[in-house]
Amino acid sequence: MPLPNDEKVVAFANDLLARFHKLFGPHPGFRPAHAKGLMLNGTFKPAASGASLTRAPHITRESTPITVRFSNSTGLPNIPDNSPDANPRGLAIRFNLAEHVHTDIVSHSTDGFPTRDGAEFLEFLKAAGASGPEVPSPKPIERFLGSHPAALRFVQTPKPFPSSLARETYFGITAFRFINAQEKSKYGRYRIVPEAGNDYLADDAVARLRPDYHYEELEHRVKQDPIRFKILVQVAAPVDTTDDATIHWPEGRELVELGTLELTSVFADTLVQQKQIIFDPIPRVDGIEPSADPLLELRAAIYLLSGRERRAAKA
Repeated sequence: MPLPNDEKVVAFANDLLARFHKLFGPHPGFRPAHAKGLMLNGTFKPAASGASLTRAPHITRESTPITVRFSNSTGLPNIPDNSPDANPRGLAIRFNLAEHVHTDIVSHSTDGFPTRDGAEFLEFLKAAGASGPEVPSPKPIERFLGSHPAALRFVQTPKPFPSSLARETYFGITAFRFINAQEKSKYGRYRIVPEAGNDYLADDAVARLRPDYHYEELEHRVKQDPIRFKILVQVAAPVDTTDDATIHWPEGRELVELGTLELTSVFADTLVQQKQIIFDPIPRVDGIEPSADPLLELRAAIYLLSGRERRAAKA
């Protein structure tokens, strides 16, 4: 996983890392965002329909071992699971294709992203950090949201608390170009849907949750039965924008099923494994290519730089 050649992207990535550390404090060995999490093992089995969209190896072979990480938002490793700031939740999936060969999906539980590029996202974080309770209105974040309708829409999108992280839908925020064996290509975005269906808690139930409820519940659930999700791709129409994560596509767009992931156990050394693994938002596999979305190279740089920091931290 190389750093981008674009020095401006790397500079933005370093600036964003510094901003995350300022917002949430340094927590050596943990991610600057989505710090709290849990890693599980499992298997991915492709659906017959997947080959119509892509020739990627995990779609054309019988099954592929996977590594999955669920997470809470923010860079706080001990954020209570019932904190509003814990949403949106994250889900990262690694398809282990061979030794040291893999492709990943990175998703979260809100469909979309607040900004189109790194410059806007840095401005968003700076405004949020400068808008404490002691700051009079209009606060910097209020001014930012007032002039950035996509960010306002993201902030105002309902983010309910799931009864289980296994009963939440997760969305890939950027589009990819999927290419099949016949060299036909379509753009699409991932959507990861729980087999058990979505289920959300009422406010009074959320208030009673234990600080680590969602991860305790996951550990208990997977001991009883495998946790399953369908991996779908929402396919873009020719008129749809494919290089801007703030723009939604109509719900009526075609959904193609790629297959089912089945989670069967929690890593015994989950904290050690979470410290080591560096997910990559760029597929880097034949049959799935990045779009021109500027967030992709930026996110890849942030993940790699923060991963190096995390691995170098003393235990």
